[in-house]
Amino acid sequence: MTTDSRQLDATTTKLRDTMVQKLIEVGAARSPRVVAAFRAVPRHLATPEVDAAKTYEVENATITKTDEHGVDISSVSAPRVQAMQIEQADIEPGMAVLEIGSGGPNAAYLAEMVGDEGHVVSEDIDADVTARAERFVEAAGYRNITVVTGDAEHGAPEHAPYDRIVVTVQAADIPPSWIEQLKDGGRLVVPLRMRSMTRTVAFVRDGDRLVSDGIEQCGFVPMRGAGENRMRLAVLHDEEGAEVALRLDGHPEPETEALRDALHSPRVEAWSGVTIGGEESMEHLDLWLTTALDNLPLMAAKPGARERGVVAAASPIGLPTLVDGGSFAYRRSRPTDQEDRYELGAIGHGPNGQKVAERLVEEIQAWNSEHRHERARIEVYPVGTPDDRLPAGRVIDRPHTRVTISWP
Repeated sequence: MTTDSRQLDATTTKLRDTMVQKLIEVGAARSPRVVAAFRAVPRHLATPEVDAAKTYEVENATITKTDEHGVDISSVSAPRVQAMQIEQADIEPGMAVLEIGSGGPNAAYLAEMVGDEGHVVSEDIDADVTARAERFVEAAGYRNITVVTGDAEHGAPEHAPYDRIVVTVQAADIPPSWIEQLKDGGRLVVPLRMRSMTRTVAFVRDGDRLVSDGIEQCGFVPMRGAGENRMRLAVLHDEEGAEVALRLDGHPEPETEALRDALHSPRVEAWSGVTIGGEESMEHLDLWLTTALDNLPLMAAKPGARERGVVAAASPIGLPTLVDGGSFAYRRSRPTDQEDRYELGAIGHGPNGQKVAERLVEEIQAWNSEHRHERARIEVYPVGTPDDRLPAGRVIDRPHTRVTISWP
């Protein structure tokens, strides 16, 4: 080993140790075996063109490919998200695991978890992506990983059945092949998009249905191939650097021109009296809102839109926005006189903006009084399942499945 390679090895070992410590601190890596896996894998080898220090940042997703429009279509997920999903998967030594969406490091973490007696199949539709993954697997020396190129809509039947399936791309539906190739009682961890909102859900197979056993907020590049189902955008403001748009996912067709006019009308406010801490996530609140309200797309806005006063709040993921004809209202928070406490409310626009904002606030109050300390239950049933077999709650119909969101 040369002096330069020894120095690089020492540097990357230190970077891994720092990454692992941060993963522990943020609660992403909790079990000793997950910690050991993340300490072992030289993830920088998957993206040699990227500064090694960058690849070990816990929140950094390394983009590895974009399409002709500059849209991200492949990435190596951030370490925090990878650790979170692997904890959700509850992987034991000797298991067979299918990873959908290849990149390299995540397959290596899974390989560390299953050990020499287990096997990981990593599948991606893009030959460029799988070629990169194969180079990483060879460079890192893993022999219990098989990389395959194929459309994950069909799974990887030649290596089935699987104890675990871990999906690292955003999916709007669950193909029948995933359920069929998963052992009964096995776990499927998937970033599932439900009415614009994506959550990585740990499902357990129970016959022909899946039942959630853990839900976390996340963001992933969307699936390609036969299962592709991208959201549509209704652009409300197109000023460069200050764009505002609604992300539509099975929502009613909006009155876009009327909503454009509404956005530029005076804003109104409604406040709930419900407060949250500065570090408290609103992911469960937002899931309640999309369960309770019919027409609730997400409003995504660039930071420039907030800076120029177009909107009062901006989020790249999107804010829940209740739409009623030519009026709408989006979730907002404001500081209180208590340190690090914020009151939840809504900002409304349009002829019925005040009414719509108050309606959104009603559901924030309902969440606070009835569901704040509860978690949603998400279930997946085959398409064609009769309504009377589904639990009460929100039903999302997809080509292959009927997804339900219900609350205790």
